[in-house]
Amino acid sequence: MPVTAVEFDPFSDEYFNDPTEVYRRLRDEAPVYFSERYGFYALSRFADLVAAHRDWKGLSSAHGVDLNTLSMDPELVRSFRSIIMMDPPEHDRLRALVSRVFTPRAVTALEPMVREVIRGFLEPLDGATHFDAVADFSALFPVEIISRMLGVPDGERQQVRHWVDLSLHREPGQLEPTPEGQEAIMAQGAYYYELTAEKRTNPADDMLSRLTQVTVDRGDGEETGLDDAEIAGFAMLLGGAGAETVTKLVGNAVVLFSQHPDQWQKIADDREKIPRAVEEILRYIPPSQYQGRFSVEERHYEGGTIPAGFPVLLLTGAATRDPRAFDRPDEFDIERPPNVSIGFGHGVHSCLGAALARMESRVALEEIATRWRRLDVDEAGLRRVHMANVAGYSNVPVQAVR
Repeated sequence: MPVTAVEFDPFSDEYFNDPTEVYRRLRDEAPVYFSERYGFYALSRFADLVAAHRDWKGLSSAHGVDLNTLSMDPELVRSFRSIIMMDPPEHDRLRALVSRVFTPRAVTALEPMVREVIRGFLEPLDGATHFDAVADFSALFPVEIISRMLGVPDGERQQVRHWVDLSLHREPGQLEPTPEGQEAIMAQGAYYYELTAEKRTNPADDMLSRLTQVTVDRGDGEETGLDDAEIAGFAMLLGGAGAETVTKLVGNAVVLFSQHPDQWQKIADDREKIPRAVEEILRYIPPSQYQGRFSVEERHYEGGTIPAGFPVLLLTGAATRDPRAFDRPDEFDIERPPNVSIGFGHGVHSCLGAALARMESRVALEEIATRWRRLDVDEAGLRRVHMANVAGYSNVPVQAVR
């Protein structure tokens, strides 16, 4: 039988359901892959991804970060004025404005608030024998935390999650958001723009208020403030990433530990192993499956060459299972020795909120282990999301065993 050339379609049901096999074939057969259908290149080997993340001069973020934005007019992308769609030095100047909120020391100070929020969503489930670990828990608390930090009023925070979910949803074969997703993007932008204007008039102790008061050197030696559109862009980025990443990571954790009860027993016996477990979950099923770049200069890799002028996908979900970098890569082992972490990105665009996401995930697992001996997943009821570059579950029904 002839071997069929590998085909990678990040908008196919095969990809949404489980891309493990196509990732393996990409690493082995086409580590520098070109998609005839969509016109992008893709890297799938771990060493190539680490190098690519560090190579912002050759692989730019300023053209967009997913296939939808990478297909747009670059001038339109620049008009979004989002830090994630910038290169240094402009990126570095704006990142510095919010990075201090996410330092390890600052995140440590947030832990009491994080634990309070997580317990608040778990307490209604204490007497339940059956519930949905995502819909009833992990979908709810991360957006509450990041929205509270931003200054979104109580009662309006879950709306942010609904907007984000709609904006990321993709139908098979479609690069662009659905009409409902496009409306959600517009509604979310308008909401944050209006909220920023309110914070500028009536500042409070929150991130949006502080951003209305800072200044930044835009490269001409002059210090100027951020306008409301720039601040709204910050809020959309932080709110979206803060809502989705931990939701998927904790949902993935519940599924993985149900499938590997020996690994759950390790952290049930020793909570000190939970931080390492979070890293292994992040490696095994990264919530962010790929990051988009644009090749502004030709680059050579072991498996081929990427010419200038093309979208490039950095396939995190493939790289973190690369046997060239990880021993027994398809085994879930929470005591695995550490390696370079790319699950939250790497290089200049490494995730601003990575320390917060790790802490939220650790606290969530600690609180679950405190309440239940285990959570047995009803795998027939599992539902995966169909989202641009995000992997995880919308529904994880469980039976809770005390």
